[in-house]
Parts: sequence; C-alpha cells; structure tokens
Amino acid sequence: MSRKDIYLGEFEHIVLLAILRLGADAYGMRMRTTINDLIHRDVSIGALYATLERLEKKKFVKSRLGEATAERGGRAKRYFELTSLGKSALTRTRSNLETMWRDISW
Repeated sequence: MSRKDIYLGEFEHIVLLAILRLGADAYGMRMRTTINDLIHRDVSIGALYATLERLEKKKFVKSRLGEATAERGGRAKRYFELTSLGKSALTRTRSNLETMWRDISW
C-alpha cells in the first residue's frame, strides 16, 4: 500500500462513517439516503460505488452479497462493513482533523 492510500479523502471519510453508522444494514441506497439525510449531500449511486470499490481495494471495507429479492428483480444487495484497517484509518483521520482544528479561532 502506498503512502497516498493510508489517508482518507473527505468523501471516503463520509462513506466509512455511513457504513459504521448503518452497521449490518450498510448497502448502497441506504448509505446514499443516510448521507443525504444527515449532511444534505446528494450523491450519485455511481460515485458512491466507485468510492466503495476504491475503499475495498485499499482493504478498508469488505463486501458480501445478501439474498436475492423479488422486489429488486431477483438481484441481491451488496452489503459493506469496515475492516480493522478501515477503523484505523477513520481513527487516524479523526485524530488528524482534531489536531489541525485545535487552537483555531475565526
């Protein structure tokens, strides 16, 4: 893993937090809705899945397919969860941001 891969971009950070917040119910459309509801950021499903694939490649998340459902035309939902590496990246990012914000006055 290159040095660049250990840092989270803003949207990666948001997506990991959405997964953490949703727990066992973390799949694409639910994450998209959660992000929109909480921070009013309208995210395309394509951008979300591109980010999820990048996070999976970095080994920050892992995914599994759920059961196929009739309501989805026989397609299965893809569920995501954080890995220990993903949790470490979130912790490190939070710490870095808190350090940078410390002693800032407007």
